[in-house]
Amino acid sequence: QKMPPSLPATINIREPRWDQSTFQGRAKHFFMVTDPRNLLLSGATLEEARRVVEDYRAGTVPPGLTEDQLWRAKYIYDSAFHPDTGEKMLLVGRMSAQVPMNMTITGCMLTFYRTTPAVLFWQWVNQSFNAIVNYTNRSGDAPITPSQLGTAYVSATTGAVVTALGLKSLTKHLPAIIGRYVPFAAVAAANCINIPLMRQRELKLGIPITDENGNRLGESTAAAQKAIFQVVVSRIGMAAPAMAIPPVIMNALEKRAFLKRYPYLNAPLQVGLVGLCLVFATPLCCALFPQKSSMPVSRLEPDVQARIREKDPQLETVYFNKGL
Repeated sequence: QKMPPSLPATINIREPRWDQSTFQGRAKHFFMVTDPRNLLLSGATLEEARRVVEDYRAGTVPPGLTEDQLWRAKYIYDSAFHPDTGEKMLLVGRMSAQVPMNMTITGCMLTFYRTTPAVLFWQWVNQSFNAIVNYTNRSGDAPITPSQLGTAYVSATTGAVVTALGLKSLTKHLPAIIGRYVPFAAVAAANCINIPLMRQRELKLGIPITDENGNRLGESTAAAQKAIFQVVVSRIGMAAPAMAIPPVIMNALEKRAFLKRYPYLNAPLQVGLVGLCLVFATPLCCALFPQKSSMPVSRLEPDVQARIREKDPQLETVYFNKGL
């Protein structure tokens, strides 16, 4: 019995397994990252994955490790540990919790949209969840202070609730189907408030920018603006199918005798439909923009440009982690 040849120590597991310059490669990557089954892994499995990844990065290849096992370890590691700080992330804030959590919250927002207390409650739950996710997946090693966290949380929640209640009163005289879209408008508005506020420190001080080999060149606020804009777009995109498709289906179903006979099936049906949309929308919208985003040096702030040109006049493009 011959031992399988041991893996070369040269596979770059700092980068995703699939080519991130193509949408398809990014989608495959995020289907792995957002896989809800990762939530069920035990602490021991996570530690084992972390050990494999850290050993491999340090140049130690455990005998008999296959390439598939190495990548599996990398994706388990990435699903639970922060890329910049290496600390274990809050369970609820991990990307693999996105689908089950969002599915429950969105399903309930779409089901209970008729009364003001319900609107208030579910928008508040949603923004609390968003605050945890944004905090858990922040970019860079920049610590966020409790007061910044509080401000962002309060303003996003207020923004969502005001939008939801304002639209709700406007849609009173419109067809019922339009009222069902109020939660989506509120979520979109809140994302536009929540994410920039959560990451305001990056907008003030900039996020780390590197050359293509990962050498840090400094911080840029222009890069932070681009990163945050891309995240807002993909978050709204993520919510869109889940909040746009089920209302149409539910509206049709509620006219049938079936739901009149079994009204208690309303919420589970909504949650299921939303879940179905989210399983695909979450990874596909994360994949809209490369995680390692880039921009031409000429688009950076003048002082940052000058510093880079001094060091490396040939450099055309800088890279940064856009966060999620």
